[in-house]
Amino acid sequence: MSKTLGTQHASYLQELQSIDFVLVDLTLYLDTHPQDAGAVAQFQQFQRRKMTVTSQYERLYGPLRQYGNSSTGETWAWSKGPWPWQI
Repeated sequence: MSKTLGTQHASYLQELQSIDFVLVDLTLYLDTHPQDAGAVAQFQQFQRRKMTVTSQYERLYGPLRQYGNSSTGETWAWSKGPWPWQI
């Protein structure tokens, strides 16, 4: 069974991947520069953006993962979205 992603769906996933890349990069930088207040502020900004975009995505398309901050809602919706290899 193949599921087709809409443009908005793919756009959300691409934005989340971009945000994750920035967060990983900033984490590596902050490991060696923990006192850089500007980098800490930037990390916090992207962390908030990730929570916002994740919340918007999950409201429209369902949970991104089966653990953590994803809400299960009234039913177990993990299997309703496309699987990673279908994207």
